[in-house]
Amino acid sequence: MSALLRWNDRVLLCRHEKPGKEYWLLPGGGVNIGESLVDALHRELGEELGIVEEVAVEGPVAIVDSISPVQSYAAKHVVHIVFAGDLGGRSLEAVNSQDAAVRGHRLFAVDELDDVVLHPPIQRFVHAAGR
Repeated sequence: MSALLRWNDRVLLCRHEKPGKEYWLLPGGGVNIGESLVDALHRELGEELGIVEEVAVEGPVAIVDSISPVQSYAAKHVVHIVFAGDLGGRSLEAVNSQDAAVRGHRLFAVDELDDVVLHPPIQRFVHAAGR
C-alpha cells in the first residue's frame, strides 16, 4: 500500500536507485501480519519519511497492479492499494528516511509527473485527483 501525499498542490515522492536507473515511488510498502492497511501505511510513512504523527488518509483512491517480466530475476505480481492524504500545514524540512532503499524525496507539481519514471505508473490517478 502507498500514499498519494499532497502538499500545496504538489505530490511527495521517494527517490530510489538501481544500477544505472533512477525512479520515483509513492511512499509506502508492505503490510505486516496483523497490521491493518492504514496502520501499515502510517508505519511506512515513519520509516520512509520520518513522519511519526498520523496523517489523515482517505481511500483507497486507486488500486494498481505491477507484474514483473517473466524473465526477471525475481518475478512477482504486486497489488498497490493507494490512499490519499494532505500534508498541508506541516513543515517538510524534517522529512528524512530510515529506509536504506530511499535515496531522497521531492515535491513534484502534477504536470511534472509525465516526465518522471514513476512506479507504479499512477500518473493518471494523480491527474484525476488534481481536478
